[in-house]
Amino acid sequence: MKAQKINRDKHLHVRLTPEEYNKLYAQFTTSSSQKFSEHIRKILLDKPIKMYHRNQSLDDLMAVLILLKDELNAIANNYNQVVKKLHMLNDKSDLAGWLSLNEAGRKALNEKISEIKEKIAQINDKWLQE
Repeated sequence: MKAQKINRDKHLHVRLTPEEYNKLYAQFTTSSSQKFSEHIRKILLDKPIKMYHRNQSLDDLMAVLILLKDELNAIANNYNQVVKKLHMLNDKSDLAGWLSLNEAGRKALNEKISEIKEKIAQINDKWLQE
């Protein structure tokens, strides 16, 4: 059966200083509550509040990994384009152009791989310090 919806028709107005409001709002942002009013209601009625604790180093790692994933996708797309051009070649004169294009792509790939290795080393150093 469907749970009955509770109509909340009573209003409670509370005046807060900006500091008090900011403190409550900061608590809300780390809680599991979906709405600010829900969070305040839990506080007023002494209901348990689930709080999330974010791991900042993990958040930083995720941001870097997302960027690396995007770069790797771009490299894969470029590689696929180069291979398609290779399959479409008709004569040997086109092969020289393809080889120079492939060499430029290979250099770009090696640079990106070096950047990825540097990022991983930085993350590793940061993680080992903590």
